[in-house]
Amino acid sequence: MTVTCFGELLIRLTPPGARMVAQADEFEVSVGGAEANVAGTLASLGHDVRFAGVVSDNSLGDRAVAALRGIGVDTGYLARARGRMGLYFMETGAGARPSVVTYDRAGSAFADASVDSIDFSRALSGARVLHTGGITPALGPNGVSLAQAAHDAANALGVPICFDGNYRGALWSGWDCDPREVLTDLVADAAILIGNHRDISLLLGRDFAGDGPDRRREAAEAAFEAFPRLHLIASTARHLVTSEHHRIAARVDSRVKGHQTDEIDVTGIVDRIGTGDAFAAGVLDGWLGDGDEERMAATGLALAALKHTIPGDFAPLNRAMLEQFSALGGDVRR
Repeated sequence: MTVTCFGELLIRLTPPGARMVAQADEFEVSVGGAEANVAGTLASLGHDVRFAGVVSDNSLGDRAVAALRGIGVDTGYLARARGRMGLYFMETGAGARPSVVTYDRAGSAFADASVDSIDFSRALSGARVLHTGGITPALGPNGVSLAQAAHDAANALGVPICFDGNYRGALWSGWDCDPREVLTDLVADAAILIGNHRDISLLLGRDFAGDGPDRRREAAEAAFEAFPRLHLIASTARHLVTSEHHRIAARVDSRVKGHQTDEIDVTGIVDRIGTGDAFAAGVLDGWLGDGDEERMAATGLALAALKHTIPGDFAPLNRAMLEQFSALGGDVRR
């Protein structure tokens, strides 16, 4: 079954050795972006995945396209345009110092793309689901138009939408807007929401009482009532011990029931970026299968935990790695 992902491909610049940008004399270059990360993991798991968007018609664009194609994603639906590639700088945290992301995305070929530059109908033809999210509309009015065009095309073709809230305050604060209004309109189209009780609080303008699973179920039921098309909500709960040690649980709610996994310890963290995207890929992998809430939560949690051990945005995790996952790690496999 075909999955179409839509969003911005980015160039990531990371100072080596957990240095800060202010200390950096060189940068490690990689390719990423939230929706591209989901696409890469799903392709590595054996799914037929297309990626739609716009990249620069220059050598950086070539680098980004080659990276996505190299992990098995169909890049034939990417448009090329004059302009710059969006960048972000990743300062890897250590100990008590958290990781820090600095965006340099304004005026990118994607952010300035015209709606008709992407053939959404072709990219979505025969697709089982569209995966997209809240980062594209956070880029500005043009990003909102691009996001809505993708949703409109999916709705016209009867393709369900998986929407990852991915709230980025640094991007939304860059222009005059009401994030709640924009995101509410987009989530109204979604069948699947990747987001927790805080995302739902933003959408509905209300808080939820209680703790842990009870609060998350209350939030899910409120979202199901507010958004008739919504059938599934998936999220993680993360407790930070240090930059290298987190405790994580996963939850999936349907209209019928919810399931939350036990919390696992994720230690020796190499790279935090892309872990939520690996979780989203796991949820979609389960949804494309038997749609069992427990299986979706477990698969999402396993892929998220494994991504913490992989540098860079992409998580090329195959089916064998998923099936052999243990929260305790393990010895060398020979």
